[in-house]
Amino acid sequence: MTNQRITKRGIEALQCNGREFTVWDDSVTGFGVRVRPSGAKSYVVVYRAGAGRGAPVRRYTIAAVGKITPEHARERAKTILGSVAHGQDPASQKTTERGTPTVSELADRFMADHVRAKRKPGTAEFYRDILDRIVKPAVGTTKADKLTRFQTGKLHSSLSATPFQANRVLAVVGSMYAYAGRTGIVTEGTNPARGIEKFKEDRRERFLTGDELERLGAAIREAETTGIPWMVDESNPNAKHVPKERRLTKISPPAAAALRLLLFTGCRLREILNLKWDYFDADRGVLFLPDSKTGRKTIILNAPALAVLNGMQRVSAYVVPGDDPEKPRHDLKRPWEAVTKRAGLSGVRLHDLRHTYASFGAAGGLGLPVIGRLLGHAQAATTARYAHLDNDPLRRASESIAGKIAAALDGNRKAAVAPMRKLA
Repeated sequence: MTNQRITKRGIEALQCNGREFTVWDDSVTGFGVRVRPSGAKSYVVVYRAGAGRGAPVRRYTIAAVGKITPEHARERAKTILGSVAHGQDPASQKTTERGTPTVSELADRFMADHVRAKRKPGTAEFYRDILDRIVKPAVGTTKADKLTRFQTGKLHSSLSATPFQANRVLAVVGSMYAYAGRTGIVTEGTNPARGIEKFKEDRRERFLTGDELERLGAAIREAETTGIPWMVDESNPNAKHVPKERRLTKISPPAAAALRLLLFTGCRLREILNLKWDYFDADRGVLFLPDSKTGRKTIILNAPALAVLNGMQRVSAYVVPGDDPEKPRHDLKRPWEAVTKRAGLSGVRLHDLRHTYASFGAAGGLGLPVIGRLLGHAQAATTARYAHLDNDPLRRASESIAGKIAAALDGNRKAAVAPMRKLA
């Protein structure tokens, strides 16, 4: 071991001699350059972790030579030695940090140990997409305990064009860190998503009117019988090769039935696509779902829904089978796209059929608690989104106010307001 002023020129002059050796700086005690047998050079600082000769000796690697300048390394060494003087053990802390997973590693453990075991498949897939597509590419290499609110907020802001997705990123990150805190991966209570203001989300509800429902019904009937004609893009060079007899879009009877069941029951898409004939009790007119988004669920079937189910052929264990009869149909994207385009309902989603079912109930004065039970809502707040459609109390109030105003205008301020005739 030798002592000299560590400079760039001095480091370049150091030659490997087949064994490891260290050259120490003559101005900062404990700071030096280590040269390995391979020729690799790195800045190090050596200190005793504690007081007295019995205290263990620690070696802290600052950085590889070439990554930072000797002056920068010397200042880092002074900082490290200063923390040692205040009772800290930087080398031990660094070793502990190496055991802390990165955000990507935490995400993988979160998915494997928690989400896939305790969340429904659809929810698990949603979490996986958010983490793999958005979170990992942005902050995946950061140590889990080092992810800051600033980094998370910056990621959230970068998704401003899709506010719903941006807010779901905060929710997933928050859930992941709650898991990390419970399992001791990070300090409990650590949540880099806490306190970040969410974007305002526009309401996504879309309610079909009576006229729109009439057009949708006609499109479904056409699609399952004669087929919906579709226009060929003549500018496409392959268009001329499309056989004319194939220029009709037809949907299968099970797909048409699924669309009607979504409207008649207000069910979620997966509740219909994963429906088995075993869940259908025709005598009592109910569906007994062993599992749904909110757990076990009983669906009261009305006459139109019963007519749809009773008119279907049982060719599989599933009411709406896929190409493989042993499995349910995966989605209704193609038939839904065909019938909505034919009906002129651009932008209407399948989930809007559930909103439409609820909107007709609310507008009919059925009351939000009843609608909530029909839809299987676990929280009353979920049904409250339809409160503005429950206009029966508002209609009575409006009639009362206008009646008094009309009486005053007619010069009969003391006239009794005639009771409102019950609407049919």
